[in-house]
Amino acid sequence: MEQRNLIMAVVASVTILLGWQFLYEQPRIEKEMAARKAAQIEAAKNKPAAVPGQVPATSGQGATVPSPTLQTVVPSVPGSGAPVPTAPVVGIPVKPSGPSRASILQKAPRVQINSNRLIGSIQLKGGQFDDLTFTSYRETLDKSSPAITLLSPTGTKNPYYAQFGWVSANASVKLPTPETVWTADRTALSPKQPLTLRWDNGQGVKFKRTILLDENYMFSVTQSVENNSGKAITLYPYGLVSRTGTPETLGFFILHEGLLGVFNGQLKELDYDDVQEAKTITQRSKGGWIGITDKYWLTALIPNQKSDIQTNFRHNLQLNKDKYQVDYLGDPQVIPAGGSGSVSNRLFAGAKEVKLLDAYEENLGISRFDLAIDFGWFYFLTKPIFYVLLWFADHIGNYGLAILLLTVLIKLAFFPLANKSYRAMSRLKQLQPKMTKLRDRHKDDRAKMNEAMMQLYKNEKVNPAAGCFPMLVQIPVFFALYKVLFVSIEMRHAPFYGWIQDLSAPDPTSVFSLFGLIPWTPPEFLLIGIWPILMGITMYLQQKLNPAPADPMQAKIFMFLPIMFTFMLARFPAGLVIYWAWNNILSIAQQWVIMRRMGVKVNP
Repeated sequence: MEQRNLIMAVVASVTILLGWQFLYEQPRIEKEMAARKAAQIEAAKNKPAAVPGQVPATSGQGATVPSPTLQTVVPSVPGSGAPVPTAPVVGIPVKPSGPSRASILQKAPRVQINSNRLIGSIQLKGGQFDDLTFTSYRETLDKSSPAITLLSPTGTKNPYYAQFGWVSANASVKLPTPETVWTADRTALSPKQPLTLRWDNGQGVKFKRTILLDENYMFSVTQSVENNSGKAITLYPYGLVSRTGTPETLGFFILHEGLLGVFNGQLKELDYDDVQEAKTITQRSKGGWIGITDKYWLTALIPNQKSDIQTNFRHNLQLNKDKYQVDYLGDPQVIPAGGSGSVSNRLFAGAKEVKLLDAYEENLGISRFDLAIDFGWFYFLTKPIFYVLLWFADHIGNYGLAILLLTVLIKLAFFPLANKSYRAMSRLKQLQPKMTKLRDRHKDDRAKMNEAMMQLYKNEKVNPAAGCFPMLVQIPVFFALYKVLFVSIEMRHAPFYGWIQDLSAPDPTSVFSLFGLIPWTPPEFLLIGIWPILMGITMYLQQKLNPAPADPMQAKIFMFLPIMFTFMLARFPAGLVIYWAWNNILSIAQQWVIMRRMGVKVNP
């Protein structure tokens, strides 16, 4: 009965795994691929004339299918008792067959953004950051594929932008809004050329906004006010990031994609559906930051780290489209008559590169900025492993080789534990003949057989669990390395050798298409490449060195595990599969040496 239940459990587990891949993952991936292809075709139809030095935009968030104008919620003044004001996003209602992204960008006056890592523009109407494209990241390995676009203006399919401004409890003070057209002192913003925007409200109050861009992805925004109105005014600075449409997420529980922030030194993460349910989540903080993250990209507001701020995560449904927003409201600025005031804050809009985020955290004093990368529960292992991997890669020029060297380093670190484990398993293998005799003697009485086995272990001073514990200790390291390969943008499109051109993606080959010789794309769960097969073979060989379970049925089930793991890991990042296969080879060599020294027969 126990054997039958065990077999049924294994069969059910495999059925669930394969069913999940076939019934859910495969349709989801096919749908995503079809959507990308359609978006690329649409982008190609509406591709603007080439501009020297610019990279074509992706058809993802900046797709060319426009949508009607949505409303942005401006943070309200605390204690004002007034309803939350709203300001229209720059743009006009459009039909589904409306203008392309290129024509939308041409509708309003703009200041170009030109740097080695970012291109795009700032819209002078509202002073919004709504057009940003990366110069060094593309959608696929193909160098001619579209570059990744991060921010997109109102009127495109999924607007995504950031804006800064002021609010006041005094409605008589005329403030700049998203409809305000600013005057710029230059036509382009670059790391060496800061931009200054100016606007006069006609009531004696002049507003100025100075924007600086560093060599990477950080914008510094200083908002200044000169008050010649004859009376003191109180203004509250705010910043917001707005995103329309719920983006496609990978849906992995180990990766956060959505809204997040650090408040009083503590990280808070909210999935899109969490915000949909809560509508508005308000929290006060001393410094910190707040933003919206994808797997590899981040748009974050970073107020003065010494100021007290009120933050909000928001969601509302407008014109049947989900609209998400993160915003903060800063300390009040009392600007006396004839005086002036200013406040500085930052906007990060870029790739989540580990060393870069760490540098910003250290040099700019941004609280826990590195937590924008989801290093997970094993943060204390994941980040050091990443830096070791990065050090190897910097010196040998290949992340795949760096993974192999890191594996050797991990094996050396666990060498004493592994030795203890392999000695225990070798001792059990020596006792295999005696265990077989006991099993045959008490084959009709399982309780008697278990009692005799325990007595044998006691007499021979062998602990059957001694071989398992050292292996369990290494599991956190495995998951930490998995996180590094899965979430680090440094692994994205990083090549190894041969057919592995992206260590963060699964092995692209498949045994069921004879590794590309047959012009057929198998279903997702049958995409089993060369490296997963090598991993399965090494797992099988390692298992043959271990003592077989006393129960013949259990032994057969254990021999089935390499096949099951081959299917399970086939769609994991190739870098992780390479690590596991190489780790198995090193383990086999170490275990073989120990068994030879202990006089244990190596061949089964």
